Amino acid sequence: MNTLGNKLRVTVFGQSHAPAIGCVIEGLPAGFAPDMEKVSAFMARRAPGQNAWSTTRKESDIPEILSGLVEGVTCGAPLAMRIVNSNQHSKDYSGLKRTPRPSHADYTALVKYGNSYDIRGGGQFSGRLTAPLCFAGALALQLLEKRGITVAAHIAQVGGVADAAPDFAAVSAPDLSALNGMEFPVFDGEAGTKMKAVIEDARMSADSVGGMIRCFVLGLPAGIGEPMFGGVENRLAAALFGIPAVRGVSFGDGFAAASMRGSEHNDPFIMDGETVSVRTNHAGGVLGGITSGMPLVVNIAVKPTASIGQAQDTVDLETKTNTSLTIHGRHDPCIVPRAVPVAEAVAALTLLDMLMED
Repeated sequence: MNTLGNKLRVTVFGQSHAPAIGCVIEGLPAGFAPDMEKVSAFMARRAPGQNAWSTTRKESDIPEILSGLVEGVTCGAPLAMRIVNSNQHSKDYSGLKRTPRPSHADYTALVKYGNSYDIRGGGQFSGRLTAPLCFAGALALQLLEKRGITVAAHIAQVGGVADAAPDFAAVSAPDLSALNGMEFPVFDGEAGTKMKAVIEDARMSADSVGGMIRCFVLGLPAGIGEPMFGGVENRLAAALFGIPAVRGVSFGDGFAAASMRGSEHNDPFIMDGETVSVRTNHAGGVLGGITSGMPLVVNIAVKPTASIGQAQDTVDLETKTNTSLTIHGRHDPCIVPRAVPVAEAVAALTLLDMLMED
């Protein structure tokens, strides 16, 4: 399935080295005039080839609107968009159907689709497909903003270096707005400098490094989500796992809760004027799959980039023998920084869809 959502449906199409990639968005309200400058600025945060911690592949990522807008305003028809792929090095991927890359989908895709599978650049499994997701997410972010809802994320960890984090119960819109203008979004600049050094060390070693993204959502009303399988955690986790390289999703304190006592993890209820609130927010803004009105806190673990320049063990599928493989081409030494806006986009699309359902 390449479609996300129920009331707000986004279908992504294309492959990494196809002539174009894009998406079709159904369910946008008529009369919405998206700020396309904001859309372009948001997509630029994900675009490749801009700094030392991303691939050198350069793509302009200029969206071409095919339908759904009349004089810049949504008309109620599905909004279709495409992005032309202009910088492919398909020869870098010749031979990989015979010797699949470790930790890539090469082998499993070949099992499922046979030789028809487009292996160039990872085909339909490529992170390139997150560009149209960011386009759709940028629209969702603007619609959420009209409802008083803010979505923003930071690089919580790269390798063993962790960023500082605000109090989950007291994180504010100014805290998050500061992140949106950053090329490398962290709360602690010193931690960010150390993270960049870790990424550079991996790059110079022809290796890669993973990390974690933490996404915050402010302004969500209490009562969104349903038990047992329609909860906010269920829906967000399913959507976020659609981002290539995501290996784990948790909420609030996440897996740290496993080593805590109930007296430590429980969030005492308090009255904030006429509003029910909590003193702490270990739960991350969700109870029983339903939003509590507190900041939503989502942690997203991202694996190291699978494509590295070191020789690795693999198999030759024609001779049925063990062999080695050295991957050539242009790859991110760390996916995490460029995945931050993708996480924001997917969270925004999922939550706006749930709000429209409610």
